[in-house]
Amino acid sequence: MEERRPSSLRPSGGIKQTLSGKSTPRGSPSFRRLHSSRTPRRGDGRGERFQWFRSNRLLFWLLLITLWAYLGFYVQSKWAHADNNDGQNDLIGYRSKPSTTTTGSNADTDQNLQPPALVKNEKFVVVSDQNSTDGGSKNETKVNGVSLAPPKPSGTVVHKNSPRNPRKVKKTALSRRLRSKKSKKEKTADEGESSNLVEQEEEIPKRNTSYGLLVGPFGTTEDKILEWSAEKRSGTCNRKGEFARIVWSRKFVLVFHELSMTGAPLSMMELASELLSCGATVSAVVLSRRGGLMGELNRRRIKVVEDKTVLSYKTAMKADLVIAGSAVCSDWIEKYLEHNKAGSNQIAWWIMENRKEYFDRAKPMLNRVKLLIYLSETQSKQWSAWCEEEGIKLNSPPALMPLSVNDELAFVAGIPCSLNTPSFSVEAMLERRRALRDAVRKEMGLTDKDMLVISLSSINPGKGQLFLLESARLTIDEENGLVREGNVSDNQHSRVLFQNVHLRGSPDEHLSGNQEKKELTLKVLIGSVGSKSNKVPYVKGLLRFLSQHPLLSKLVLWTPSTTRVASLYSAADAYVINAQGVGETFGRVTIEAMAFGLPVLGTEAGGTLEIVEHNITGLLHPVGRPGTKVLANNLLYLLNNPSEREKMGMRGKSKVERMYLKTQMYEKFAFVLFKCMRLK
Repeated sequence: MEERRPSSLRPSGGIKQTLSGKSTPRGSPSFRRLHSSRTPRRGDGRGERFQWFRSNRLLFWLLLITLWAYLGFYVQSKWAHADNNDGQNDLIGYRSKPSTTTTGSNADTDQNLQPPALVKNEKFVVVSDQNSTDGGSKNETKVNGVSLAPPKPSGTVVHKNSPRNPRKVKKTALSRRLRSKKSKKEKTADEGESSNLVEQEEEIPKRNTSYGLLVGPFGTTEDKILEWSAEKRSGTCNRKGEFARIVWSRKFVLVFHELSMTGAPLSMMELASELLSCGATVSAVVLSRRGGLMGELNRRRIKVVEDKTVLSYKTAMKADLVIAGSAVCSDWIEKYLEHNKAGSNQIAWWIMENRKEYFDRAKPMLNRVKLLIYLSETQSKQWSAWCEEEGIKLNSPPALMPLSVNDELAFVAGIPCSLNTPSFSVEAMLERRRALRDAVRKEMGLTDKDMLVISLSSINPGKGQLFLLESARLTIDEENGLVREGNVSDNQHSRVLFQNVHLRGSPDEHLSGNQEKKELTLKVLIGSVGSKSNKVPYVKGLLRFLSQHPLLSKLVLWTPSTTRVASLYSAADAYVINAQGVGETFGRVTIEAMAFGLPVLGTEAGGTLEIVEHNITGLLHPVGRPGTKVLANNLLYLLNNPSEREKMGMRGKSKVERMYLKTQMYEKFAFVLFKCMRLK
């Protein structure tokens, strides 16, 4: 049989080159073998997997169902957690019928259905009943005659009898968990500040003139006039200093006993900022999160440990040094040493209290830390005496570390510091500070004939605000008495004024300035409303006293607790530190007031004695009720002698420049750290 050979003529469309270079028709067996799924090409595993995926229809449908379910959950979550109602309208086209009123039950429902972003930023506004003109809304809650109502956001409509959408009411478990986690983190930062502010403002309405007026804060005015904000500046470390060399690349844990805007927490916060700016790693352990400093810690990027127990102990074990900032930290120190037996050598305890009850609380742990740090010589002597009485032997001699004026305040006060630049020179800041003074006093309703005396501290018996108000009343009565008694001679006046005050020189010498006497009016500003350390019964006592003396209440101003105090110091003419008992441990506000050129009227106790020089940088008076009359005389003296007031203020400012600036403080702190840390 004759073998049949294929023709050499083949159509060009059916020719395909094989690997050997020969042409093979598209429908030939060899072509099919080369591209058969049974004999795939080497390295064509991707195609094989794709073919397998296509053949497995069950897997394909499962994947399709999963994607569809994910899309459904995504749409539902996006609708449920939209940032505003407009987002919901755009997503599903839902619009509810507008209305203008609401009932109590519907109001609660609408509030619960609000997006978290709106609920999170909600603050309570305090409104006095007697000032209400519209009768108040039906869903307001009243406390002690004052209504607490959530503010109504502008541009929003309150719904009444609107149908409840079942899709909106139904929440998935995932969305609830995410919501709860987010709210827990943010609740701790807001609950202390808002609750304390409401608690105090319910007693001091803004428009109730029987108690005085609530003014401030003036942070916006500061930013507008100074054209500079401390919030926009970070890192003022002196890189060439010894402090920066010691803390560079080291780890520190700072223990805050609370977050109120008082001396100890503020000092610890500024220390943390300085450590960060000098290249250290800082973690903050907060024992009580109530207060208004959590937001400031976040702004300064100070890492706050999530809890104050096991996690804080583990963080402290990895640190080079632990610095506790209050005698109240004794409980944490005790538990930490139980967790870490060898932790005593890494703890420095910066004690900022001077009362006996704080010593009794801290004494079990005083000899179990590496070093004790005190604020003033008076405090050091007192605590050392108590230690001797209790037979407590410290591991090392205590160190002395007074506080300082931070660069932000020194900058505004016109003191040369690290923040000065050619465009923000000392002369330029002094000029802007004068403009700030005029603007703030205008907002307060003051004139050039008013002498503003301020006292910024927590409102409690230890700070002596009630004695200050009594002294102000005596000053007013004395001044009015002098006006009524036109036949009172200068000698008689001097005997009354200096009966209990011992100043240098004779009274006639000091009152020779009566020719320059102006018709000035005393005004008193008291802070800080809303502070965690305020004692509500004591505040009520102050308000009761003011309601009994209507003339005095017209001269009293109140201001909320704030860290923006440069505007208050700029507007003031004198400062009163009226601490009672053993007095202030140091007096951070004392040196801040002196930095702004204010004469200080202080008690003869505690750290005030070390800072204020009598009749040089200010005037001193006894503690307790005996000091009330003396303080009244001192107020009247400053009221009648503006030039002497300015001289005392300038001498106080010079003392701050010599002794209490940040550079001097951290030079001493470097020596303390050298004693505490194991340096190579």
